[in-house]
Amino acid sequence: MAPIHLSRRSFLASACCLAASPLMTPLTFAAVPGERRFITIVLRGALDSLYMLQPHADPLLARYRPDLTLDPAGLLDLDGHFGLHGEAADLLPLWKNGELAFVNAVSTPYRDQRSHFDGQDILESGGADPGDERTGWLNRALAAIPRPENRKAIDVHTSAELILSGPNPVDTWSSDSDLAIKPDELTFFQRLYGADPDFAKAFDDAKDTDKDADNVFAGGKRSADAAGIARLAAGMLKGDYRLASFSIGGWDTHIGQANIFRKPLRALVTALTTLKAELGPDIWNKTAILAMTEFGRTVRQNGSKGTDHGTGGLAVIAGGVIRGGQLYGRWPGLAENQLFEGRDLMPTTDVREIAAALLHSQFDIAAGDLTSKIFPGLSLDLRSQPYLRA
Repeated sequence: MAPIHLSRRSFLASACCLAASPLMTPLTFAAVPGERRFITIVLRGALDSLYMLQPHADPLLARYRPDLTLDPAGLLDLDGHFGLHGEAADLLPLWKNGELAFVNAVSTPYRDQRSHFDGQDILESGGADPGDERTGWLNRALAAIPRPENRKAIDVHTSAELILSGPNPVDTWSSDSDLAIKPDELTFFQRLYGADPDFAKAFDDAKDTDKDADNVFAGGKRSADAAGIARLAAGMLKGDYRLASFSIGGWDTHIGQANIFRKPLRALVTALTTLKAELGPDIWNKTAILAMTEFGRTVRQNGSKGTDHGTGGLAVIAGGVIRGGQLYGRWPGLAENQLFEGRDLMPTTDVREIAAALLHSQFDIAAGDLTSKIFPGLSLDLRSQPYLRA
C-alpha cells in the first residue's frame, strides 16, 4: 500500500466546499463533546469467523473443513471450546486483561444474496435492506449526540465509504502527494478570498488540521499500513476527535484461505495493539472499538481450499470500557439442521445491537434515537447488553 501524503492544495480545495459536498472515505474522524472515544473498523471482504475463532471441540468442524481445521495445539484456547488463530497471539494480553471480547454468530439483517456491495451497504448504512438508508449510521449518530455543536468529521483517503457519509459537516483530506501548496500560493489565496468569512474559516481549519497531522507523524513517515493508520487515528483521538472509522480489507478468502487469511489478520491485530499503545492508558480506558464485517463465510470449505460467502459471522470488541475476556452471542451449533439454509453459520445476534449499545454507553444517545434515527426498526433492549463495564 502506498504511503499517505496529505496535500494542502487538495485539502483547501475540498474544505472550501464542505457545506455543498461532504466527502467521507476509509479513514474518518469526528469531533464531539465529552471524553469517551468510539472506533469502528470495517473488515471488508467477509471475515471467516470459524477460521479466526475455531470451535475446536466440535468434531463436525473437521468434517466440514478437512483442510481448514487447525491443530488445537496451534490455537490459542480461550474457553475449552473455542480457540483463537495462532496469528493473533498478540491479542492474548488484551483478552487476559479483560479488554477484548468476541461476539459469535452476528450478522446484519442481510440474507440470501451474499453480495459484498449490498452487505457492506447495510453494514454501514444501518438499514434492514440495501438502499434503505442513504446515509451512514455513524453520521446519523453525530446528530443524536447531546450538545453536538462541536461535531465534525474528517477523512484521510481518496475513495468514498458510507458509514460516516451524510448531512453532518465534515472536513476532508486528500492523499495526493504531488500538489503540496507553496507559501506564495497560500498568500495568493489569503489575498483573493480573505474577505470571505466562509473561506477564512475553512482556510484556518485546513491549516490547523494539517498541523495536527504533522504532529501525529512527527519523527516518522506517514504510512497507510495498519500500524500507520492506527497511529494516525490514535493521534487524532488524543486531540479534539472522539469518533474514528477505518477499514481493513483482504478477507474474501475463496482460494487458498490458509495463506491469504494471515495478512488481514495480522493487520487487524496490529491495528488493535497499536491503538492501545498509542492512545495511552488514560484514553484507552475511555475507548470502545467495534470491528465488524459484512457477513460470514460458508461452514464447508470449497474445492479451492477456501470458503465462499456466508451469513453468520464474528464481531470483535475491544477497549478499556469493554467487559472483555469473554465470548458473547448465542452459539447456534454446526449440526446440519442448525445451519442457515444448510450451508452457513446461523446468525443469532444483530451486529447493529452491539453498535447501538456502544453508542449509548459512550455518548449517552437515547434508546429512542438509536432505534428510530440511527438504526431504524432495530429492536433493542439496552438492559440486556452485557459487553460494557458498569
